[in-house]
Amino acid sequence: MTNFTRWPSITLTVADRERLERLANASKHCFPHTADYLAHEVERARILEWENASEDLVTMGSSVEFRDDVTGQVRRVVLVYPDKADVTAGRISVLTPVGAALIGLSKNQSIDWETPARERRSLTVLSVQQPVAARQVAAADEA
Repeated sequence: MTNFTRWPSITLTVADRERLERLANASKHCFPHTADYLAHEVERARILEWENASEDLVTMGSSVEFRDDVTGQVRRVVLVYPDKADVTAGRISVLTPVGAALIGLSKNQSIDWETPARERRSLTVLSVQQPVAARQVAAADEA
């Protein structure tokens, strides 16, 4: 595991934690570096029920605007599982270095991460929008 300088506190929902843990374990042979990083993020995360999570929390399915702090480039992506990834449509997999870095962060948090070429990068979350379906499920649970 690479020694990074910024390890902000992160939060995962119970459902995200369970599925991400399985994904990281299943991907260790195909994507060892990213799977190890994702497993570390899952292990260190604070776990909450969906209804107790902040609207600004990056969860699976969230639309996230973030800034690459090295280049200054701002991007908006939707964080998805690998089978739903399509970079040209703005859907990035949580099993990519940037996807694994984003999961569990909240608005205004920054984290250091590493590219596949081992370049040190940093990103900052600028805004988060939760998927409509997740909000509808949470609202139905509250009713």
